[in-house]
Amino acid sequence: THIEMSLSKDQSLTIMVTGKTDAVMQARRELLSKLQTQANVTLSIPKEHHRFILGKHGAKLKDLELNTATKISIPRTEDNSDVLRITGTRDGIDKAKHEIQLISEEQSKLAFERLRIEKPYHPFITGPNNKNVQELSELTGARINVPPPSVMKDEIVVSGEKEGVMAAIHTIMTIYEEKKRKTTTVSLEVRKSQHKYVIGPRGNNIQEILAKTGVSVELPPTDSPSETITLRGEQDKLGPAITQVYAKANSIVIVEVRAPAWLHKFIIGRKGQNIRSITQNLPKVHVEFEEGKDTISVEGPPEEVEQARKALDDITQDLQSRFVFAEIEVDPKYHRHIIGKSGANVSRIKEETGVSIHIPGEEKQSRCIRIEGSPEGVTKAKNELLEMVRKMENEKTKDIVIEQRFHRTMIGTQGNNIRDIRDKFNQVSITFPDPGRKSDVVTLRGPRQDVDKCYRFLHQLNTEMVANNYKVEIPIFKKFHKNIIGKGGATISKIKDETDTRIEIPSEDSDSDVIIIIGKKPQVELARDKIQAIQKELANVTQLEISIASKYHQSLIGAKGRLVRSIMEDCGGVMIHFPNEGSGSDKVTLRGPKDDVDKAKKQLMELANERESQVTVECIIDQKNHRTVMGAKGSKVQAITSEYEVGIKFPDRNMNMNAESNGNNGNGEPIEPVVNGDGGSENSEDDKPKKCDTIIITGKQDNCDRAKAALLALVPVTEEVTVPFEFHRFIIGVKGAGVRRMMDDHDVSIMKTCSS
Repeated sequence: THIEMSLSKDQSLTIMVTGKTDAVMQARRELLSKLQTQANVTLSIPKEHHRFILGKHGAKLKDLELNTATKISIPRTEDNSDVLRITGTRDGIDKAKHEIQLISEEQSKLAFERLRIEKPYHPFITGPNNKNVQELSELTGARINVPPPSVMKDEIVVSGEKEGVMAAIHTIMTIYEEKKRKTTTVSLEVRKSQHKYVIGPRGNNIQEILAKTGVSVELPPTDSPSETITLRGEQDKLGPAITQVYAKANSIVIVEVRAPAWLHKFIIGRKGQNIRSITQNLPKVHVEFEEGKDTISVEGPPEEVEQARKALDDITQDLQSRFVFAEIEVDPKYHRHIIGKSGANVSRIKEETGVSIHIPGEEKQSRCIRIEGSPEGVTKAKNELLEMVRKMENEKTKDIVIEQRFHRTMIGTQGNNIRDIRDKFNQVSITFPDPGRKSDVVTLRGPRQDVDKCYRFLHQLNTEMVANNYKVEIPIFKKFHKNIIGKGGATISKIKDETDTRIEIPSEDSDSDVIIIIGKKPQVELARDKIQAIQKELANVTQLEISIASKYHQSLIGAKGRLVRSIMEDCGGVMIHFPNEGSGSDKVTLRGPKDDVDKAKKQLMELANERESQVTVECIIDQKNHRTVMGAKGSKVQAITSEYEVGIKFPDRNMNMNAESNGNNGNGEPIEPVVNGDGGSENSEDDKPKKCDTIIITGKQDNCDRAKAALLALVPVTEEVTVPFEFHRFIIGVKGAGVRRMMDDHDVSIMKTCSS
């Protein structure tokens, strides 16, 4: 459903619900249950009639609950109780009670009569507060059901013993005929907002007028804009009834008191104490403050409203003489700093000065900050805020780059180091990045001069830490680590003492053979030389440089370095170092025992020579068939690359498949698509194969040719077979079993291309 709400000036709430009928009724019921006072009523209905109230599958009960916006509880069949409970608004309960009693009486074997009596005459038959109906029911024993005021039905139902029913009908029709003959109507115009005072709580005022004058008062529905009230009764009694209607209408008045909106909170007082002192002796008065309006609404009996109005006028004039306001223009970017963390700054100023400070929200982007309170407090708060703004305008923010590895050292144990720095530059805020952000940027904020001094201090500190923490990583054969450490750590301790460095050696169970040296650069290099000298002493370690074209480096390294690692392991752990990618250098460095270095050199040169003998072949296959050719998870292409020792690269990078499933050739070399020197081919534009259809095969010539033939053999073909329509269901089989079996047996797809 779609629900719209509007609040009228008289504080009445109108809700409009639109949607499907059932949904609207359900929403209406739920809204009324939340927004109107709920009541409970019990109703005794014979057990044998309960099923007629429920209806088939409970449908009748559900409709009744929706139409009356009530909750009706019916005892279970195994319970002996015949008591029904109805929960809802008074109007809803009356409607539900009326309908349930009608259902029960229709099912009873007693007399049941529907009398057609116009709705306006029902009040004369029921009497004030249903007095006439109750007396007539007691006298005749008949049950008389009159629709509640909210149900617009021109009928009254009488049921019970036949004799009693006839007697009740006679009395009811006599009253009806007499009132129809003697009564006249008169219309009054009364403001819509005053109608509720004519009605009174639960309709008591209307019943009171009926009891005193014998005149019924008819008001238009609350959702109608009409202001006309109709009085129906005998001619000589209409005058007193009119007087009472006007008296009830004017028993409550609404007046508006002028008071600037910014003064409202002072009028209300701390925790409402001021307004409570005004209304505590005026229980029928309601005072309403509307946000943003310079008025206060007062509602209640005229005498009490006048007292409240005078008291509000007095307190407003008193406050206006004692309180002032000031507005200052502040750039919105400073507002959050004025407020402070969790409102600490602005709360402190409020407490010290006793003023109220209004700072606009970020979404408003307003520059105006408003201060309200006593003249002294406003002046003091204004000056303090302006001083805060002046300081912030003089502030600057500056970033300094300090390697994250030094942040912990700079902060110190339990923040001791950074606390000393902050005490030295107490006007500067120093913010380190979160450890999880992996950032080197430290932010400084504060007065310009202080920030610059702090920046120079931290820069000098950072320079010293960088100089004292120069780091070198040197690979040393794992088997020599114990010799470098020495007995009881004597050797490594001596090197540390002589060079004043920190040396980190990986643990025995670690795969790493890299020793890290940290300290000042000259000392670090001295320690490095000492450690390398120990290794040379212990083994015939030699270093050799060989030249291999840089274009083959990646293929020799292999996917994730697997190929070069296998060579290093096969050659006794010799170190092989390739130049950085993109450097263009052809030099590869080998270091280790001489025999191992020679063996590694031989293997690398043989692999490089193999790369030079490889060719590239293009295979043109329509891109729409690439997935079929590749197979599930690339299984078909992997089988071809393994069998023929070639590399295969598909044009789409996300679909590259090869022997190692990583876009390299069989030996780990990345393969790039090959085109003619001018970027095209000798064919015409129409005959030219699309680049997205070209598959690149790399390897030895014979192997590439055989791999190409194998790929082309995987390209699917399509053939149409004409089968009479009446045989289709036999081919498809039960739930498609037949056609699925054929597709599985022959690895094909079968589709119907015609429906007739």
